[in-house]
Parts: sequence; C-alpha cells; structure tokens
Amino acid sequence: MRKELLLIVDDDPLVIESSTFLLKESFNIISASRRDEARLLLQNLREQPCIALVDLGLPPSPHTPEEGFALIKDLISFNSDIRILVLSGQNKDANIQHAMTIGAADFIAKPSDPETLKQTLQKQIVLINKEQTITNNNQRIIGNSDAINTLKTQIDLYAKTPFPVLIEGESGSGKELIAQELHNKSPQKNQKYLAINCAAFSSELLDSQLFGHKKGAFTGATGDQKGFFEETGKGTLFLDEIGEMPLELQSKLLRILENGEFYRIGETTPRTTETRIIAASNRNLSQMAFSGDFRPDLYHRLSVLSLRSPPVRERGNDKIELMQYFREKTKILPETFKLDDDAQKCWMQYQFPGNVREMRNIVIRLNTKYSGVTVSAKQLKDELESDFTSDFRQTSEKNNIESFFTADISLDEAISNYEKEIIMKALEIAEGNLSQTARILKTNRTTLYGKMQRLGINQ
Repeated sequence: MRKELLLIVDDDPLVIESSTFLLKESFNIISASRRDEARLLLQNLREQPCIALVDLGLPPSPHTPEEGFALIKDLISFNSDIRILVLSGQNKDANIQHAMTIGAADFIAKPSDPETLKQTLQKQIVLINKEQTITNNNQRIIGNSDAINTLKTQIDLYAKTPFPVLIEGESGSGKELIAQELHNKSPQKNQKYLAINCAAFSSELLDSQLFGHKKGAFTGATGDQKGFFEETGKGTLFLDEIGEMPLELQSKLLRILENGEFYRIGETTPRTTETRIIAASNRNLSQMAFSGDFRPDLYHRLSVLSLRSPPVRERGNDKIELMQYFREKTKILPETFKLDDDAQKCWMQYQFPGNVREMRNIVIRLNTKYSGVTVSAKQLKDELESDFTSDFRQTSEKNNIESFFTADISLDEAISNYEKEIIMKALEIAEGNLSQTARILKTNRTTLYGKMQRLGINQ
C-alpha cells in the first residue's frame, strides 16, 4: 500500500521525534522546525506532501501565531489541495478560527492524545481519496450567479481558441478548476492536461520540470528527462502561481509563446512544442510588470485573453449550492447535516474570506460534528471567523478611540491613522490587488489610489 507524504513543522524536536515514531508506519515523513526551513525543503521536492501537521508558534516569534498563519498560506501556495492539521498550544478560539479561515482543515490542541492524532490524519486521507475520485468523475463549475454566468460565457468563448489565457483571482477561489474547464471545452480536450505550481519548486528544479534536461547537465541528472512541455504535447499546460516564476525562466517561457521553441537544460538544439498555456496568479501581475518584478512583454503575451475568478462573497445564492455540493462530496457517514432557516441566513451573510477552500473545510467539520442533525445559527457561527473579525474590529476601534485622548494628535490625524489602518488591512486581505481592495472597501480604484497616495501607503 502506498504511503502518503506527510510534512511535520514544529520547533520542538521532541514533538517531531514522537510524531514521527507514532506515524511512520502510515506515512512517509519529512520535517522542519521553522517556516523558512519548510519552504526551502518543499522547493526542492519533486512531489509535494498531501498533508501537513504544523505548529502555530514558530521561530522567530514562538509565543504568537503569526508565523504559523504565514506558514499555512505558504503551504497552500505550494499545493492548493494540501490538508493542513494544526497541532499547537496556541489554542485560543480566535487563533483556531483564523487558522481554519486561511486554509487549515482541523485543529488539535497540545498535548494531544496519540490515537486521536492518528485517527484525525487517517480521516483526512479518506477524504482526500474520496474527493479525488469524485473530482475525476465529476468536475464542473457550480453556480448560476451573475459573476459565474459571466465567467462561463467567457470560458466557452476562450476555450475554442489556441491562445494563452491568464486567470486572476484570490487564493482559494477556484482558478485551477477554471483552467480544467477551459481544457475540457477546447479542441484539445482529448490531449493531455498537466498542471504545475511555479511556487512549489526552486528555480533550478522548475527549469528541469518545465523544459527537461540532458543526461549529465547537472549533478543528479543521471539520464535524459522530458519536461512538461514535451509531456503535454498538443494538450494544455496550466502554470499556477505564474507570478512566482523566476525572471530567468520567464524569458524561456516568452520564447515558447513567440515561436514555440525551447531548449532542454544542457542541449544546444532547440525543440518545439504546440502546447497551449493557461496561467494563473493571485497577485497583481499588471502591477508586478510595472514595478519590474514580472516581465512586461510576457505579461502582455499571457493576458491577451484574461479571466477573473470571482471570490465567494460575490457569488450570491451560489453559496448554498456550493455548500450542498461539498456536503455530498465530503460525507463519510450516510447522513449529512442540514441548516435551519437562521443558519442559512448566517451562511449567506458570511463573507468567506478564505473562499471555496474555507467553505469546503467548514462543511467537512459540520458533516463530522452534526451528521443527521439540523444545525442552528449559533452552532454554525462557532465554525466561522465572524467572532474573530468582530473581536478584532471592536478591539481596534476601542483602542483607537481610547488612545486618541492620551496621544498628542489632532482629530484629523487620528482619522487619517484609522483610515490608513483600514486600507492596509483590506490590502492584506486582497493580497495587494487594488481592484479587489476597492471592492472590499466599497469604493472605486481611482479614489482608493488617491487615498493611498495621500496617506503614504506603498503597495
């Protein structure tokens, strides 16, 4: 039986040692003690772990959860389907809820019962296998909101062309599903579809993965190897997180888009490809091209046809249909949960800052806790981050108001400081995308840019 790859990240060597001893019969295990160590480890792996067990309190700030939160986002950028279990002493309700919102599948408080830990990990493996089976048999874009209907119309138009497509949108909003739909509706639908995450590899390994290499081209190159462009043939190659591709590889990709030619590492004779390229990013590539962090000529080549993956908060009644889909997709027991009327209203009002990924994890927890039960609004709210954001907002407002009377600043300065704090928080949620930030703040992009200039906010 094949053992899945498990990543453990904890700054306590005893936790890593005991967890490895406990789980080595069921998993192939790799480990790291810091966030930067974990990133370096993953960048040099050809196969990404499907499941991770992580602590929130990591160096250099082991007494706060911020480094752990950042690690969760990192892991998802390497593998959007990874299941992350948090094993941590940072077990305040706000920390648990925020970890779930940004992508964690479950939370286990330290010290943990060994059998509980094993059962929780095994449950995630069952869910992974179940979702893969359903995904392979029934992959579709769900919903009939205006945003999704517009997207479906664009997909139908763009799928018929051989040109590259750029998909932009927030993390967790379903960009890879859009790429698969473009392929499935294209003339190349019977050809190969391959996907690679540009953020998941070091520059050297990504070069080899995409373009291939000749035997002896570098240490460890024991034989000739085809890259993804050769493997895909006349099919479709999906380049996820294209904004993370190193500049030196961007020039090689540009050559393919211009004349279909590339070189394997170590070869001097060009090869050709007819692969169709679909790229995606949750970053603002236009801004990156303007600042020199992304090649402008490559950006203009990729963005001839562009799509926007709408966040869940813009999808209206799709929220209910998505919930019903995930409810059936992730059930393990015969009976699933239901939402009462108030809980449905709460579900519709919730913004889902973690998008589809967060929704799926919430549904999994509800299916686990409330099989065959009608869930109330109070029970549902315990699974949402509304308490976290409410507490943050109330505390922030209270602190700002109280500090005004003790600080030597004018009313105009206090208002400017508060306005700056709100904009910076919205920029963080939108991951630097100005258009998305403007939507969150319910203003237009021009007004937002003017305020940022006035307040000295650099993107």
